[in-house]
Amino acid sequence: MRNGKWPDHAARPYVCGAIGAYDPARLEALSGAGPAVREVHRTPGAALLSSAPLAPYAVSPGSGAPPVPSTGSGDGAFSAGSPAAGAPASATAGPGSGRPPSGGARFAWAEGRPSQALPWWAVAETWETPGLIDEPDTVTLHTGAFGLIDVYYLAETGPEGDAVYFAGNIEPLLALARRPYEVNWDAWAAIFKLTYPLLEDTPYRQVKRLPGATALVWSRAARKIGVDRRAPRWVREEPFDRGVTGGDIVALLHEALKPFDDRPLLVPVSGGYDSRLLASVAVARKMDVVSWTTSPDDGLDNDIDFARYVTRELGIPHRIVPQDAAAYPDEARWAARRLEYLTSHHAWYSPFAREVHKAGRAVVDGLAGGPLMKNFLITADAVGAGTSADRRAALLAALATGEPHLPMLSDRALAFVDERVGTAFDQATSMLRGHRSELPLSVLHTRTARGIARSPVNLVGPEVTPVFPFLHPEFFDAALSVPVDRKEGGRFYREILRAAGPRIAALPSTNGALPHRRVPLRSNGPAAREWNHRMLVKAATVPGLLSEPMLAVVAGGPDALTAFASWNSRFWLRGLVLFGSWLTDYEDTLGDLTPPWAATL
Repeated sequence: MRNGKWPDHAARPYVCGAIGAYDPARLEALSGAGPAVREVHRTPGAALLSSAPLAPYAVSPGSGAPPVPSTGSGDGAFSAGSPAAGAPASATAGPGSGRPPSGGARFAWAEGRPSQALPWWAVAETWETPGLIDEPDTVTLHTGAFGLIDVYYLAETGPEGDAVYFAGNIEPLLALARRPYEVNWDAWAAIFKLTYPLLEDTPYRQVKRLPGATALVWSRAARKIGVDRRAPRWVREEPFDRGVTGGDIVALLHEALKPFDDRPLLVPVSGGYDSRLLASVAVARKMDVVSWTTSPDDGLDNDIDFARYVTRELGIPHRIVPQDAAAYPDEARWAARRLEYLTSHHAWYSPFAREVHKAGRAVVDGLAGGPLMKNFLITADAVGAGTSADRRAALLAALATGEPHLPMLSDRALAFVDERVGTAFDQATSMLRGHRSELPLSVLHTRTARGIARSPVNLVGPEVTPVFPFLHPEFFDAALSVPVDRKEGGRFYREILRAAGPRIAALPSTNGALPHRRVPLRSNGPAAREWNHRMLVKAATVPGLLSEPMLAVVAGGPDALTAFASWNSRFWLRGLVLFGSWLTDYEDTLGDLTPPWAATL
C-alpha cells in the first residue's frame, strides 16, 4: 500500500482473483501487489485468492466436493448469518487441498453468508456480501446489494476472450494498469461536489468499482463477460404502509442484535438518536457492551456532553477517545490513504478507529438510520416536488456541498463538475424513479453506501466486525414502509426512542436544538492549515482548476485559510486538499493532468 501498510484483515479477508480468459502471469502480478494471499479456488474460467481460509458455502452436485455448511457462530454483520472467513483450510479447493480444482463452488467473503445455493442477487440483498459463483456454463462475480464491501476490477480483452481481474482494494489493480495512470475527472468532480464518487468511478480511469446489486458474468461458451444488474428486494417490492409502530421497530432491533448476544460489543455513542437507540436495545438485552465517544470536529463537541448523559443513564462503561489538533495532518493522511482517496470524509474518525482495532469487540454502527427513520437530507423541496426531475434536483442539492464563502473552482471547472455529477446522479438513482421510497433509497444508495459507510467498513473493518442492525432485512423493510411524512421533523424517531426507553428519549440530543459550546476546529488549527496549504499548492498546479480568488488564498499562505470556518467552505476545502494529497502520493505515476475543461485553454 502506497506510503503505508496493509490493514490486518482479522475480521474480513482480503480477496482478489480473476474471471474469464485470464492470464496466469497477470493474476500472479495482482496477487503479489496486495496483502499476502493464497489460492482458494481455480478453474480455467475463475481464480479466487484470499488472505484467510475461505470455504465455499455450497458446492453443486457432481462437482467432486461435498457441501461445506456455515458454522453458525452468529458473526453475520448484516443479518443472522455466519462468518465467511475462518473455515478450515481443508475445505478449500485448489493446489494443496487434496483434490483437483472443480467447478460448481460458491464463495462469499463478508462476515455473513448463506449455507445453501441461492441466486446471486438473493445472496447480495440478504447478506450484503460479494461473492464468486463458479458453475459449468458461467462464472459470476457479484457485489452486495448496496456494495458496502468493495469489489474493484480491471477489464481486458485478449485473443482468448474477455477477462476481468478483481480485488478488494484499488492499489493492487494498479499493478495491471497502464502507466502513466489516467485521471478519472468524473470521480474527482463527484468528490468535490458530493464528497464521494458515483457509479463505477474511482480516481483512475482504468480501475472501476463494481456497483451494488451488480454482477459480471463470464460465459464459457461465448468467452465474453456481460453485466447483470438486479433491483434489490426493497426496490422490486414497493413498501406499503404497514402501520409499523415505534414498539415494532424496537422489537425488530432486538431480533437484529440477538445473534450477537454472546459476543462483546462496542457501541459508539455520539449523543444522537441512532447510537442511543442501539445502546438502549443492547442494554435491554443484557449484552456485554461498552461505549466510546470522540469529537467529530464539528466545532461544538455536543457529542461528548450528550453521550455522557446517555451512557450514565444506561449504566454503560464509557470512554472518551481524545483528539490531538497537532496530529490532524497525520490523521487526515491515514484516512485518505486507507480509503484510497475515495472520499473527503472521516479524518476525524482515524484515531477512534485505531483504538477500536485494539478493543477486540464487534462495533455496532447506526449506518442508514438517518435516511430510514428521520428523513435525513430529505428536504421539503424534495418531498413537495411536482415532477421526478424536480425531485432529483432537490435531493441532489441537499446532498451536495453548498456554496462556499468564495468561489473555489474556476467557472469552467465548476460547470464541468455540475454537469458530470448531475448526469451521474441521475444514472445512479434511475432505478428508483417513481418508487414510493425514492427519496430515502436514493440517499442510501449514494451517500450512505459510497461515503458514510467507509468509516465502519474500511476504517474499523477489516480488523473488526462492523454490525449494522438497521440493515437487517426485516428491520430495513419495516422502517422503509413508514411514510416519509410520518418521519418529518423526527416525529417517528421520537416514538421509537420512547418505546425503547422514555428516560433516554428525554435526554438532550444532537438531532435536536443544540446549545452551542464552541470549541476550536482541529481541521482549521495551525498544523492543519500548514498541511492544507501544502496540498492546495499541489492542487493549484492543475491548469484551470481553482478560481482566481482561491489562487489568491493559496498565494496568501497557510494563515489565509483561517477564513474557511463555515460548514460549506470546510467541505470544499477538504475535497481540494484530498485531491492535492492524491497528486502528491501519485505524482510519479500520473499522466497528463490537463483536465477536460482546460484542454482548449
